[in-house]
Amino acid sequence: MTYNLIKEKLDNGKLVILDGAMGSELEKKGAKMDKDLWCGTCSVEFPELVTKVHEEYISAGADIITTNTYACTPISMKNYGLEKSIEEFNQKSVQVAKKAIKNSKKNIALAGSVSASGSFYRLGIDAMIPGFKKQIKILKEEGVDLIILEAMSSQADIVQTMIECSYKINIPVWLSISCVMDNETKNVMLGYNDTVDSPPEIYENFEKSLNRFTKLHKGPILIAHSDVDVTGKAIEIAKKNFNGILGAYPNTGYYEKPHWKFADNFTPGDYLKYAKSWSNSGVQIIGGCCGLGVAEIKAISVLKE
Repeated sequence: MTYNLIKEKLDNGKLVILDGAMGSELEKKGAKMDKDLWCGTCSVEFPELVTKVHEEYISAGADIITTNTYACTPISMKNYGLEKSIEEFNQKSVQVAKKAIKNSKKNIALAGSVSASGSFYRLGIDAMIPGFKKQIKILKEEGVDLIILEAMSSQADIVQTMIECSYKINIPVWLSISCVMDNETKNVMLGYNDTVDSPPEIYENFEKSLNRFTKLHKGPILIAHSDVDVTGKAIEIAKKNFNGILGAYPNTGYYEKPHWKFADNFTPGDYLKYAKSWSNSGVQIIGGCCGLGVAEIKAISVLKE
């Protein structure tokens, strides 16, 4: 599916379904998680399993699948001694996803995942830009239909710089923002929960940052990599401050390096209830992230009917 068909759906007010978690689905199939890059090595080490997960998401009803490149940022790979493999890992991730689309014989769009993985925030803007541009260039040249800037949860200056860089590549860009709740102020903030044992990284006020980002970014904005309840609160704030297309793909459970731990009491039916309420409120793009897999995507796909 070319991006024009996705855009047509969104312009007509229809719901678009994203895929869900990659790493946790790969673990279920026996893939080994890397201690540093999590599932980032799997497109090279377990390509058939990655293709299989993509195929299962397509069968479950996803309109868009996402490359397994979240952890394959140049900075992250350089940090772990894999600098020479940056192109290989990113190219292979696109290739195995495109194989799944071809096998499905369906019109499915392919999103290139570009994240903040690899301590972008600690290194600063100048160190971030070259690698960020390099990864986007590789993904575009390999033929993705759009780029999703994932887990944008840091200082607003850094997120703004990433938006500015991405808009020079002449390909549709979606912005996903990660949020946490500040337990003291009860405000929704840019930030993320790294592990269950560590306090959340909290940066800047989500509402103020959103108003800043929307001056630059006119494409869809998604609340992602965030707890489902925090996601709902962030959506309400976004609806008041952004007139464009909104999306959501949250987490459940928590990360315990190098494995994702599931929230055992959260079912596909539970997620359908959340997704239905978001869809009814005008959210047009819904998928899943860590802990929300094929079963959850299949459950929410009924909302397209």
